[in-house]
Amino acid sequence: MPTRSMTEDDLLEDFVPRKITLDGETKVVHVTGSGPAVIVMTEMPGISPHVARFSRWVRDAGFTVYMPSLFGRDGAVQSAEEAGAVFRKACVSAEFRAFAGGGSSPVTQWLRLLAKFAHDECGGPGVGAIGMCFTGNFALSMSLEKSVLAPVLSQPSLPLDDPAGTGIPDDELRAVRQRLDKDDLTVMAYRFAGDSFCKAERFAAFSQALGDRLVTRVLPDSAAGKPTAPFFTQFVTTPHSVVTAHLIDEAGQPTIAARDEILAFFKKRLAS
Repeated sequence: MPTRSMTEDDLLEDFVPRKITLDGETKVVHVTGSGPAVIVMTEMPGISPHVARFSRWVRDAGFTVYMPSLFGRDGAVQSAEEAGAVFRKACVSAEFRAFAGGGSSPVTQWLRLLAKFAHDECGGPGVGAIGMCFTGNFALSMSLEKSVLAPVLSQPSLPLDDPAGTGIPDDELRAVRQRLDKDDLTVMAYRFAGDSFCKAERFAAFSQALGDRLVTRVLPDSAAGKPTAPFFTQFVTTPHSVVTAHLIDEAGQPTIAARDEILAFFKKRLAS
């Protein structure tokens, strides 16, 4: 994959922007690659060059990537001011439940339909899904769709006001656990030890709900690179984004090992 700047806007010219309508709601989804489908859900404040780079890694590993536009300007390196506005808008959007007590984010229902749609298009045993940060727990809710076989939670950050919260109602978590048991599935989850948005209490809550169906990876803070995006330098003051903004793209780095483990997880679960 050609080297691209992480400090300049990404034109996403190797993705096809498709308007996909599901249950009467239309969203732009950037699609690239071939093979079984993987849904890549962006972190805050949107599809950045770092998120696009991760999607290309997934594509190059042999998958068709569906990257839905959920907030922000696609491909942009947004200023801190613009990114802050995107964050505030998402916090009050009807599609998301940023705070405790709101239940699962309604957008997860559309994302489940996207998983089924992608599976119908791409075939194979099923679909992978990874959520990051603001979308981090979405892949877990999506696993109620039978086509989702490989859910990954990367630094799940909701609810913002409850470190021990999962952002998913108890009855839904029980249904997820039943589905994981029934189909012998596991969930991969990643965070940095000192992440102030995704703390140990959240992983403990997920572990209590999912038991040995959840495999957690906690990376030391020393494994995090220094982010360059204005949103991160101003608002995210601790290590946070495992496979995007804080990833160190060098052989032997723990974040590269995490990336490779995620790709191997997709290959294992989605191989024909």
